[in-house]
Amino acid sequence: MTPEEKARQRIDKQLADAGWQVIDRDEYEAGCAAVAIRESVLSGNLRTDYFLFAGGKAIGVVEAKRAEIDVASQEVSEQVETYARSVPATYQTWQRPLPFLFKSNGEHILFRDFRHEGSDYVPIKHFKRPWDLVAMLNLAATAPFAGLPLLSPRGLRACQFEAIAALERSFANGQTRALIDMATGAGKTFNACMALYRLLAFTPMRRVLFLVDRNNLGKQAEAAFATFRLTENGDAFNTIFAVERLRSPRVPTEANVVISTIQRLFALLRGDNIEDNDLDDEDNEQTAPAEVLLPTNPRLPREFFDLVVIDECHRSIYGSWRSVLSYFSSARMLGLTATPTPETLAFFNNNVVARYTLEQSIVDGVNVDHRIYRIRTQATDSGGTIREGDPLSVETRFTGQVRQVANTANRHYTPEELNRSVVNSAQIELVLATYRNAVYAELFADREPQMDYLPKTLIFALDEPHANRIVQIGRKVFGRTDDRFIQKITYRAGDSNELVRQFRNDRDFRIAVTCTLVATGTDVPPIEVVIFMRDVRSQQLYVQMKGRGVRTIGDEQLRSVTPNATSKDCFFLVDAVGVTEHEHIMSTPGHEAPAPKTLERLLEEIAHGYLPDPNLRQMGGTLARLARKLDHLPFETHNLHNLHANQMRQEASQLFGFLENSNRPPFANANAPNAERKALVATYATDNSKRKSLLTLARGYVQRLMPGEDTLIEAGFSREEAENATADFEQYVAQHADRVEALRIIYNHTAAPITYAMLQDLKSQLEAADARFRPRALWNAYATLTPERVRRTTTREEAETLTNIIQLVRFAYRQTERLECASFAARQLFNLWCGQTQRTLTKAQKAVMEQVVNYIAANGACAVADLRAENATRAAQIVNAYASVKQANHALLSLFHFIFLRPSA
Repeated sequence: MTPEEKARQRIDKQLADAGWQVIDRDEYEAGCAAVAIRESVLSGNLRTDYFLFAGGKAIGVVEAKRAEIDVASQEVSEQVETYARSVPATYQTWQRPLPFLFKSNGEHILFRDFRHEGSDYVPIKHFKRPWDLVAMLNLAATAPFAGLPLLSPRGLRACQFEAIAALERSFANGQTRALIDMATGAGKTFNACMALYRLLAFTPMRRVLFLVDRNNLGKQAEAAFATFRLTENGDAFNTIFAVERLRSPRVPTEANVVISTIQRLFALLRGDNIEDNDLDDEDNEQTAPAEVLLPTNPRLPREFFDLVVIDECHRSIYGSWRSVLSYFSSARMLGLTATPTPETLAFFNNNVVARYTLEQSIVDGVNVDHRIYRIRTQATDSGGTIREGDPLSVETRFTGQVRQVANTANRHYTPEELNRSVVNSAQIELVLATYRNAVYAELFADREPQMDYLPKTLIFALDEPHANRIVQIGRKVFGRTDDRFIQKITYRAGDSNELVRQFRNDRDFRIAVTCTLVATGTDVPPIEVVIFMRDVRSQQLYVQMKGRGVRTIGDEQLRSVTPNATSKDCFFLVDAVGVTEHEHIMSTPGHEAPAPKTLERLLEEIAHGYLPDPNLRQMGGTLARLARKLDHLPFETHNLHNLHANQMRQEASQLFGFLENSNRPPFANANAPNAERKALVATYATDNSKRKSLLTLARGYVQRLMPGEDTLIEAGFSREEAENATADFEQYVAQHADRVEALRIIYNHTAAPITYAMLQDLKSQLEAADARFRPRALWNAYATLTPERVRRTTTREEAETLTNIIQLVRFAYRQTERLECASFAARQLFNLWCGQTQRTLTKAQKAVMEQVVNYIAANGACAVADLRAENATRAAQIVNAYASVKQANHALLSLFHFIFLRPSA
């Protein structure tokens, strides 16, 4: 390397360390934020060593010399100043001549601000960063993103690096809204931390709103900012920039990042009191008022935030809440989601700057794939019958009162009614017992059966009462008297953040039962089983719920909470309700009608005389619906209400008739007489018992069968899943039989070796083609379809044996009738091989070959040279036994062929 090349190499690194991307002239792309272009051509056929561009415009020049040249000389100064004045008209510039000049020999750097005539060159330790130069030119208003330095891939996954780079390009090109669509578990929050650090550090942005869907996710985000250290000096994000989770009505003017739910932000704008609790953790659509009206003078100005980041932006925050987002119209907006809806895409102007699918994340090893284990019972498939004389326990939902009755007539209940209005405890017990029996027999057959270390299991329940029953019955099924093994994590279960932390880290907390609290955003990597005991129609919610199991975890970290585990290479989705067997609906939040008031709130407003048209319309619809319900009440509850269905229908008719009258008296406010309106609802405004009866009827009843019964129809892995995976695999190996060397040898029965390296290559190609083509997953799929022809692996070593690929391919090519790990049958096959070659096989030869049979069974074909690298003594013994390397290699290849490629018996 010449002295000039050495100096250039050193200067390249110094520029890169300062945040400049060093590129050649032909590598420049529009939108590159901060680049140093080598050997650029200037006017007069001059060439500069480095041409600095920020935000697409030239901003400086660097003259590079070899180490022994004195860069402080007048000659070098005149040279670099000539370059600064010689920028061709074809280049965009911030100023002419260029404002910033650098001279360097790799050991010394001199800098001059060329805007000031007569200014001197000053020595500096490092090249100035793009942001430094942009700030010196006061370009914040005209080019806010011009100072963004080179994004380093250090510490970032490839998908994260690409997403952040694309986001910055999008904002630099003038887009004001951007969406990152990234699979659950791929690091969206980490992405946000990286992006916000760079935007706050190197652009004029000073305040960011980080909008979360639930308060517990806000706490999780707050913790993420506290642990993020991919900063220039390695300090935590929250020690460089102030991060504050909104927990009081005080306006956080000093905070750089404000974390909040949409409900808390709305309360802040209104000046309402804010308490630091999880009450706003309920679903947004359920808690949103029918109309969100901002006050005349909101507590924060419109321009308060420079950027709004909307985490889990697929959620329903655009309907009633959209006016809160729209208020900060001057801010740029970034959405993060794994399940974008059409509404989401429209809100972000279809500007999807990065898309990283779950399938791609599985191929890249960022996430793990899943297998479906189906449990079908008579009750979940077809419902059941409450027979005449069956004892029932009837609970009134509104009061919690429980009465024991006897059923007087046969009544069929549907699968939809199960665990809603009819509880058959036998169904819950049967599902949990079936899972208990299968968990080590079928799902984790390679683990030591130990119920104390049951794989971390997350169960999705219908609602709070259903979750309570699952916990209660689960303790019975698993023989637990403690309250640690199985617990619920719901809005009413206490400190949900602490419960999630315990579920993530504690060995004795094995099963968590939830409704939707752990459905989105919550990160518990040790989860290895997700059980659906509730159906889900929404595509977004289903993907999010399923996504709780996809996260990867290191082997040691997994064993710290599940000691009998080896590794997590997939998770199991146990489907007890058919959630995997029907289409899911992509909802479009924001197009539906505003969510109505709760009935409690509606009746309270009616009692106080607040009677606008929407209240009367909702009351009319409620009365009509409950009148139909009253007609069909079970015998044991129909006398509990002082209500009459015909009267309720008549009242509903009168309300709708009044609303259809265009000359009806308007409602001004609750203080006005409103006599005609009050007369329409007087029955309920003046009679508290009638209001309570309406609430009781609306909440309904739960009938518990005592004891109840259910029958198991089927339990096993999804055949459809296995059929699709194996069919696609067989198609792939057929199409690539002449393209991949290992496949060609197997397909054509060629007398050639299949080495360890060839198997590694084939494995990589299979997994890159389809995540379902992992050997272990394919083995299990074939075992699901033809269990009588597949021997299941019983240890991790067997399951991960590389030569299993040969067995799988031969099975797919129909060259063998049975799928069996070669390591398991190696000893028997060796004896058969010896029998076939006994006339020529000496005792010494048999003895040395017996030492390598397991090596061949695990690694594929080998030669003496391979064995010499593995065990030089053994290699020498084989050569001595066979008298030559050639004869030894011939025997090794013969044994390999007999074990793997012999014709099927």
